[in-house]
Amino acid sequence: MGFPLRRTRRQRRQRNDVTNVLLFVLRALCCLWLVGASGCKRSDDASSPKPVSAAPKSSALPAFAVNADTPNLLITWIDDKGDFHVVQKPADVPPEGRKQVRVVAADKEAGTGDLVYVANLDETTPDGSYRLTTMTRAQWDELGASRRKARLEALAPSAAPPPSASAAANGKMPAGATKLTAIIYGANWCKPCHMAADYLQAHGVTVVHKDIEESEAAQAEMQQKLARAGRGGASIPVIDIMGQILIGYSPSALDNAIKTAQGAQAL
Repeated sequence: MGFPLRRTRRQRRQRNDVTNVLLFVLRALCCLWLVGASGCKRSDDASSPKPVSAAPKSSALPAFAVNADTPNLLITWIDDKGDFHVVQKPADVPPEGRKQVRVVAADKEAGTGDLVYVANLDETTPDGSYRLTTMTRAQWDELGASRRKARLEALAPSAAPPPSASAAANGKMPAGATKLTAIIYGANWCKPCHMAADYLQAHGVTVVHKDIEESEAAQAEMQQKLARAGRGGASIPVIDIMGQILIGYSPSALDNAIKTAQGAQAL
């Protein structure tokens, strides 16, 4: 009777030991699951507020390299009149418009919104690409508007009289000065035009400059005078001295025209 009883107690202890082990394992598994779950949750929480580098900031444009062979380009340049022109290759931009051009890649959206790429086609970086900056679309549009404004102001008649005319009005006409006026039709880049103006002013003649490249009206006026005088050709300067039409810069021809005009005034 005693042996079977001892055997039963041992079996109970064994069962209790097994139960305790199972409970310990279950608790350990639960702890591991909770730690893993909480760890994943903390990982999600930590990463959720950090998609900063996923997209460029709204105040900046992504890097963009532009060189002479970059495909799919749309390049906008501004002429001296403030007009915009669009070409596809840097080589198609004339010298006067190369310092500031807007650049857009036809297959990319960057640079088509409030911020635009602006390149200087006269400067390159060490890697051979053109020097590129960004500006707002409003700043880019203002470049053209400011040039149009400057052109209109240049074409408008000046409120101040020419220096020689002002001196005559004040009774301070320099010695050898005349009351003659000459109109020179030319362009800013034309050296003979400036030489003729300097020569006439040195002889006391009031000079009025009319740029035929900046003003279509000046171009038409010059052509009408040439047609009336029976003169042809496309050379400048064209000089009108009191109705006498001269083409080109010739001191002797200017002297003769001045003497003729002075004689006509004396009559």
